[in-house]
Amino acid sequence: MTTTQIFARRARLEHGWAANATLRVENGRISQIVRDSAPAAEARRVDTLLPALGNLHSHAFQRAMAGMTERRRAGQDSFWTWRTLMYAFLERITPEQVEVIAAQVYLEMLEAGYASVGEFHYLHHQPDGTPFADLAEMSGRIAAAADRTGIGLTLLPVLYTYGAAGQQPVAGGQRRFANDPERYARLVEAAKAATVPLPADTVVGIAPHSLRATAPDELAATVATHPDGPVHIHIAEQTAEIDQIEGWLGSRPVAWLLDNQPVDSRWCLIHATHMIPEETEGAARSGAVAGLCPITEANLGDGIFDGPRYLAAGGAFGVGSDSNVRIALGEELRMLEYSQRLRDRARNVLVPGEGSVGETLYLGAATGGATALGRDAGSIREGALADLVAIDTSDPTLCTLTDGQLLDGLCFAAGDRVVTDVWSAGRHVVSGGRHPRRDEIRAAYARAVSDLLTG
Repeated sequence: MTTTQIFARRARLEHGWAANATLRVENGRISQIVRDSAPAAEARRVDTLLPALGNLHSHAFQRAMAGMTERRRAGQDSFWTWRTLMYAFLERITPEQVEVIAAQVYLEMLEAGYASVGEFHYLHHQPDGTPFADLAEMSGRIAAAADRTGIGLTLLPVLYTYGAAGQQPVAGGQRRFANDPERYARLVEAAKAATVPLPADTVVGIAPHSLRATAPDELAATVATHPDGPVHIHIAEQTAEIDQIEGWLGSRPVAWLLDNQPVDSRWCLIHATHMIPEETEGAARSGAVAGLCPITEANLGDGIFDGPRYLAAGGAFGVGSDSNVRIALGEELRMLEYSQRLRDRARNVLVPGEGSVGETLYLGAATGGATALGRDAGSIREGALADLVAIDTSDPTLCTLTDGQLLDGLCFAAGDRVVTDVWSAGRHVVSGGRHPRRDEIRAAYARAVSDLLTG
């Protein structure tokens, strides 16, 4: 049995703040919390301890494109022109490069304060669409990157059968994604086998890419074949996508999904951006988690989520870094609130009734992210996974704040530099603000991306 003690001068427990809290962690879970305690000699001492968030939506390989798509070309750039560039990028990337890039991404997530990640993994095959000898070759690379960094992994192999709404054939870069449902079922089983060497908190779910990349009968069969674990789906990122689905299926994508699938807390609706009021309220009532990626959604010009209506209806949400153009936990939450303020020309929008916006954002994303990733985490309580982050509140951005203001300061004033320690299911993966393998992983990343761009 692996046992660790953590002493925090202040901790945000499940039901509020506690001073001088000692946590006992056994085999990755919090076995005991003692308030108003004295630190044991062997305890790891930290300033302020919080539940660590899960990053619920990542395409790790896209990190290597950061900064390469911000040059305007003739005509109007959009999500769709960005996607064309991304597909071209896929023509060259190798399994070895995918593993190295993912390790860098996961290191950055951990140092930003995330303890886990949902890897929405659709890069399965060789550039011409031919499967590797090991169908789960690429899934194994993601698993190896997670193992190397210690991040908690929810691997979400993607079902991508068609190139566009109406069962259009895949083309170009999409060939590396494509599987029919039968081969996809084998891929999921192979991905589970590839993750066996990882820690026990590892989860494998499923991810029908989108309604446009599958078909109603195939989606239903896939969901029925996998009755347990997370189900993630891109749902309403672009207005053009909504028009295509409505023209094909006769209903907007969120409305169609709610009417035709058993949507509940297993489901994560990624980019639930363009919803009409009935869809927003229906999605909230379903128990599904809205998977929001504010930095990427801003970068791609997607649109703005209807946060006030969704929260008023009791909706659950979490955040992800998606394209990984920038990995910054506080900035995701800040962007989420600031987008609402710009749209509504108001302040302190994302809090039902009255109260702290920072607490609503941070604690809501912690619990919603854990639900979406299938992790028994999201709050500091006995029995939960020890997904924890420690911050230094002596930083000038936080040093004058009360307990009730601290999460506001973390979301709206502080940067990731305030993160001192991170535990993922009890694994101490960041200490003194650094991952222990930072230099090694960064050097390998620089070499891999240089080879990718010049090879």
